[in-house]
Amino acid sequence: MARRPRAHDGVPPLSLALRGGSPTVRPIVELETPNHDARPGAVDMLILHYTGMKTAKDAIDRLRDPQARVSSHYVVDEDGTIYRLVPEHLRAWHAGVSYWRGRTGLNDVSIGIEIVNPGHEWGYRPFPPAQIQSVTALSQAILAHHPIPARKIVGHSDVAPDRKQDPGELFPWQELASAGVGIWPGGEGQGTQPGAWDTARVRTALNIVGYDGNRGDLPTLLRAFQRHWRPEFVTGEADAGTILRLDRLLRMVQPT
Repeated sequence: MARRPRAHDGVPPLSLALRGGSPTVRPIVELETPNHDARPGAVDMLILHYTGMKTAKDAIDRLRDPQARVSSHYVVDEDGTIYRLVPEHLRAWHAGVSYWRGRTGLNDVSIGIEIVNPGHEWGYRPFPPAQIQSVTALSQAILAHHPIPARKIVGHSDVAPDRKQDPGELFPWQELASAGVGIWPGGEGQGTQPGAWDTARVRTALNIVGYDGNRGDLPTLLRAFQRHWRPEFVTGEADAGTILRLDRLLRMVQPT
C-alpha cells in the first residue's frame, strides 16, 4: 500500500541531485510497513546494507511482513528506484545487535538503506551504476538534513562483523567517499606481506576507528575492515596494505 509523504518523513520526493555531477531527479516510491517504532535518539549514523535475497520483491515483501520484524528506511533497487518504507523520524529495525564507536543498539540513532543485491548466499554481483547513483544521491540528501559525521557512515558488516558481510567487498565505498559520503583512506598499491603492527596495536586501532576491537575474533574484525576499506584483499590478515589503510583511517577519525 502506498502512502502520502509527510513533511517530517525526511528526503522529499523528486529532490535528489548528485553533487559535482549532472543533475538527476529520482522520485521516491512510498510504501507502508508496520515494522517500526518511536525513535529514542537523534539521528547521527547512516548504515548501508544489501538485501541478500533472490529478488527485490522478496526483500521488500519481507521488510513489510509484520511477522519478520525487520525493516529499513529506504530500499534502492538495481534500476535506481528508491522506496521509502519508514519515515526518518521513526526507528526502523535494520541493524539488529550492533556496535560502533562505543554505542550499541544502533537502530536508535541510525538511518538504514537496503540496497538490492542477492548477496553472498544467492549470487553476489556488482552494484549497477544506476543503483549507485541513487544510493549516492539519497545519502547526500540525508546528510543535508542530519548531522552525520563521515566516520559514522558504515556498512552492516562494520557494526555486526560476527554476523554480517553486507554490503560487501563489491560495494564502491571509494566512489561514495569521492562524492562526500563516508571516508576513504587511500593507500592503494601496497603489498600483501605481513604488517609491522602487533596484535594489541591492531586491536587498539580498530577500536578507535569504531569496531569493538577489544573483544571478538581479530580475523573477523579485520575482514569487516577490509570489506569496507581494503576490498581487494579480504583475508582477515593484517598485511602491510591493510595496516597502511588502517593507519591512514586512524589519522582521519581521531580528534585533532
